[in-house]
Amino acid sequence: MASTPIAPHYFESFDGTRLAWREVGEGRPVVLIHGYFSDANTNWIRYGHAAKIAAKGFRVIMPDLRAHGDSGKPHGLEAYPADALTQDGHALIKHLGLTEYDLGGYSLGARTTSRMVATGATPRRVIFSGMGLEGLTHTSRRAGHFRNILTKLGQHVQGTPEWLAEAFLKTTGGDPVALLGILETFVDTPLESVKGIQQPTLVVCGGEDQDNGSAPDLAAALPHGEYVETPGGHMSAVVKPELGQAIADFLAG
Repeated sequence: MASTPIAPHYFESFDGTRLAWREVGEGRPVVLIHGYFSDANTNWIRYGHAAKIAAKGFRVIMPDLRAHGDSGKPHGLEAYPADALTQDGHALIKHLGLTEYDLGGYSLGARTTSRMVATGATPRRVIFSGMGLEGLTHTSRRAGHFRNILTKLGQHVQGTPEWLAEAFLKTTGGDPVALLGILETFVDTPLESVKGIQQPTLVVCGGEDQDNGSAPDLAAALPHGEYVETPGGHMSAVVKPELGQAIADFLAG
């Protein structure tokens, strides 16, 4: 686990929302985007994944999505148009002046990665972690799942997936109103667009994780997809060292 906090940097996105990002390491840039309810620290830094990747000679750039972490958390729906996270990702790439870089994400971060590639991002390599094919092509199921969680806080039965997600939300200090807005930004990536991703692509997912559909099916749909199974389910896989090691090995390979 990381022992020294990494201070955030800030920039203004396409609509003026103030967004945060963190960096560790030097070398070829790789942008890694966290999952829903999470942030850069919880997803990438705390359990050592960013350090493993940086040790391979990479500059690891980790934004906090809008409504998450140290980024702005506006409440008005005008701050959450379709593909807002995609536009934020493009804005960060532009702000940092990146031309040669790699790109990936976990869960919502993987979905945002797919939308960025579908709308013109040109990374050298792509990483989809905590993601299956259905999670990219049919986003409404997951949006409905999280809408149920956020609109019924305090009502979920202990031990259910909804209760566990609410417990995680409490640990990250998430803003439920802002996070509901994020659900309005979801856009499906058509299967043909997924099949059109020409970059070498890592699909890394916990063996018990079916939250976003089948990760092996996603790897099979990609022209240059590689599937790596790691231990755990959708939430527990993030704490396992195998996640960061798989990404580091793929990027350095």
